Amino acid sequence: MKIHYLAGLAVLTLPLMASAIEAGPSSPRQAETENWMALQLSGRAASANPQKTTPAEREQALKRWLDSNKHPIPEFFDQKVGGSAQGGSQ
Repeated sequence: MKIHYLAGLAVLTLPLMASAIEAGPSSPRQAETENWMALQLSGRAASANPQKTTPAEREQALKRWLDSNKHPIPEFFDQKVGGSAQGGSQ
């Protein structure tokens, strides 16, 4: 009986614990990233000169995108096939 009571009490206090977590960035780097994203979303720093592409550039971009689907996605990547990478813990 005590176990059910404690489990019920834990479930009831869960929303209170979740509301105790403060919203906002957890680090200065996260705050900086969020500011950049907000700036992009608002468009306040958008260029007055819109970028334009030529029909040939659009055609090349579309061809590159379509050609990317010609290669099957492997089920997994073998680390030893691609060479070696420096860094990380081993």
